[in-house]
Amino acid sequence: MKTQIGDCTLELIQGDITQQNVDAIVNAANTGLAGGGGVDGAIHRAGGPSIMEECRPLGGCPTGQAKATTAGTLKAKYVIHAVGPVYDMHLQRAPQLLASAYQSSLLIVVEKECRSVAFPSLSTGAYRYPLHEAAPIALETITEFLRSQLHDLQLVRMVLFDTKTLNAYDNALRKLSQSQH
Repeated sequence: MKTQIGDCTLELIQGDITQQNVDAIVNAANTGLAGGGGVDGAIHRAGGPSIMEECRPLGGCPTGQAKATTAGTLKAKYVIHAVGPVYDMHLQRAPQLLASAYQSSLLIVVEKECRSVAFPSLSTGAYRYPLHEAAPIALETITEFLRSQLHDLQLVRMVLFDTKTLNAYDNALRKLSQSQH
């Protein structure tokens, strides 16, 4: 599914984030920027050891924030390491922290003068954020950012790992589109 927000296309696809030909890829990172499983592990494996070498001196990253490195051997120029909340640990603040992780990533993308970015579904894997709660937060945050900030973004692509995740985001985008008309 695609929707137009100003000059930017917001697109939902099922696929492998490491294969995206975009300026920046957002990584579902941990606070230590220490690599891990899921999206994080896949990005580090596909991009090579230079990404981890750049992560080490960054001193980690707080939950709800993001930091950038170059993208090693990936097609992208940058990897934006975003730390979403662990759902059970941050229950009261989880929605704000999740929104902040997306917003922090987008601010870095704009700062780096990127025209395209690919996001995974932050916090919905090992961090156990329920998809039906996370998808609307992600899409509302991205949509609001695209409407309210000066940027040169032409493409924001949500690259979703499986059909279940794609369907959750598709449903959330349809509801969001209906509520804004």
